[in-house]
Parts: sequence; C-alpha cells; structure tokens
Amino acid sequence: MTFLRILILVTLAFGLAACGGGGKFRSYHGPAVTAIQVHKADRKMYLLHNDKVLKQYDISLGFAPVGHKQFEGDGKTPEGAYYISYHNPKSRYHLSVGISYPNQNDVAFAEAQGKSPGGDIMIHGRSRYKGINKGDWTAGCIAITDSEMEEVYSMLRQYTPIYILP
Repeated sequence: MTFLRILILVTLAFGLAACGGGGKFRSYHGPAVTAIQVHKADRKMYLLHNDKVLKQYDISLGFAPVGHKQFEGDGKTPEGAYYISYHNPKSRYHLSVGISYPNQNDVAFAEAQGKSPGGDIMIHGRSRYKGINKGDWTAGCIAITDSEMEEVYSMLRQYTPIYILP
C-alpha cells in the first residue's frame, strides 16, 4: 500500500510539472521598455522605462570586445545607437532579438575599406554554449542566460532603441 501511495504521488508530481512553466515564451504586463543601454566596459545591460531601470543583466560580448565593430569577423560588439529590428523564436541560441547593425555609417566605412561590415548582431541566450557563464565568446552579439533571454524577449518590442556604450 505504501508503494502504491508513493507511485501515485510521483505520478502526480510529474504530471503537475509537465503542466507548469509554459515553455520559453513568457508574458510581460509591466511598464514599456523605452530604451536599452549596454555598458560594454561593465558587462551590463539595462532595460529602461524612461529614466527608471526596470531590469539589469550581466552580459557576454564579442570575443574581441574593445572598440566598435567595423568588419565582418572582427569579433567586436558594435557601439552606438541602433534599434531592435526583429524577434527570432527559432534562434540557435534559444531566443534572440535582432539589433539593427549595420547602419548606413557602418556600411559606408566598411565599403570604403573594401570590406563587409558584417551583420546578424543580436541579443541572445546561451543554449549552444551552456558551459559558458562568464567571459566574452560571441561573434559580436550580446549574450545573457536562456532564462534571462525569455524575460527580455517578452519585454522588448520592435524599434526599441538600444544604445551600446564603450
């Protein structure tokens, strides 16, 4: 009889766990994120509502983090004013939101040097690199944990400005 009770409790626990959580897509009903600030030197990202910090995150950057991204493959994270350009629910990195790099100035500079500015810069999770918790390792993106990315993904809207500071 005791074995049967334990079996029933375990079955119920697994059943309840399967119903909870709702996957990687969350809902957000708080104040709108009006801007994002990334402080590369401090490895911090801030989601702001006007001048109030709503959330703050520790981040990883491109594997060559000092300086502004100029060319494809340079391993740098861009610096400057951009905006959120898209949401990618099927990202290789759990979830991602695109950053509008390169802008017209980035393209003009790279082309004047006979090179490509690169692109596909995102804020994304770490799914592919679960063992990496610290340090800079991306190809120029901004990485946070998968759980944090679920939250950020739900909070950001297309065209939200992002200011990436040295």
